[in-house]
Amino acid sequence: MKAIIPVAGAGTRLRPHTNTQPKALIPLAGKTILRIIVDQLADAGIREFVFIIGYLGDKIQDYVKQNYPHLECHFILQNERHGLGHAIYLAKRIVGEDEVFIVLGDTICEYDIQDILRSDSSMLGVKKVDDPRGFGVAEIDEDAIITRVIEKPQIPKSNMALVGIYKIKDTGHLFSCLESNIREGIPGSNEYSLTDALQCMIKQGVVFRSFKVQNWFDCGKIDTLLESNATLMKKIGGSISPEHTFENVIIVPPVSIGKGCKISNTIIGPNVAIGEQAKIAYSVVKDSIIGDFANLSNVVLHNSLVGSDTEIKGEIRTLNIGDNTQIDLG
Repeated sequence: MKAIIPVAGAGTRLRPHTNTQPKALIPLAGKTILRIIVDQLADAGIREFVFIIGYLGDKIQDYVKQNYPHLECHFILQNERHGLGHAIYLAKRIVGEDEVFIVLGDTICEYDIQDILRSDSSMLGVKKVDDPRGFGVAEIDEDAIITRVIEKPQIPKSNMALVGIYKIKDTGHLFSCLESNIREGIPGSNEYSLTDALQCMIKQGVVFRSFKVQNWFDCGKIDTLLESNATLMKKIGGSISPEHTFENVIIVPPVSIGKGCKISNTIIGPNVAIGEQAKIAYSVVKDSIIGDFANLSNVVLHNSLVGSDTEIKGEIRTLNIGDNTQIDLG
């Protein structure tokens, strides 16, 4: 079993943060989005990973090599953005005929991964949504067999969205369908969807079973990223590095504070994740994510995402600040 994690996207909805940082490396609940995904798969026993990289891919590669030297990791560059189907097809040579477990690089879900890995079937993760028109949609029969999948239908016949988790046993069929779709193409489009390839496999008789995820944490936009951070913090609790300097600090759990932070005369929490080497003084911070080496003083922040190497001085604001920024609100 090999895991494929596509992380080539530019993450435009998370700008300005993704101007300098890949979306997969955005901090979440004291980790990064990518770390949560890889840890989940590695804890289940998967030891070989294929990362499809593109935008700021060198940062992904450096991060994985530094944090996962014990895993066998491959990196494939997707030079041009031709969609998820094209990204997966690039892994054909490395995957060969092995089974694959595909998880999108911004997909964090709660589900029984061991149960999925033990299954003899190919399986697709699904979740009921209110408006499925912005997702890949699965039509499912009474035996949990997927009868049809379609990408972003205007008139959906199902409200079960594909969450971005795919276990594929028959990779020969997968790559054959991907190759066919890329060769034939779609008039006026340079993007090839994975959903179309899965539908091709279904037409050829490949059976996909569905499994429902308990929770699906959206990391694609600022507001939903902060909501996901709060939810995950409440579920897994926080962690405070012992390497810190606190003076007159009130902690309202859950919070996560990285090593080397210097915090004084400040209230932190709830639902706050602070990166390493941050400095915070005379401030109140709640429901926010603060990057590494941030420097905050005399501010009240809530529902804010503050990038790394950022300095903020001033008054009450809700902020969306990218990396390498200096702001004086005084």
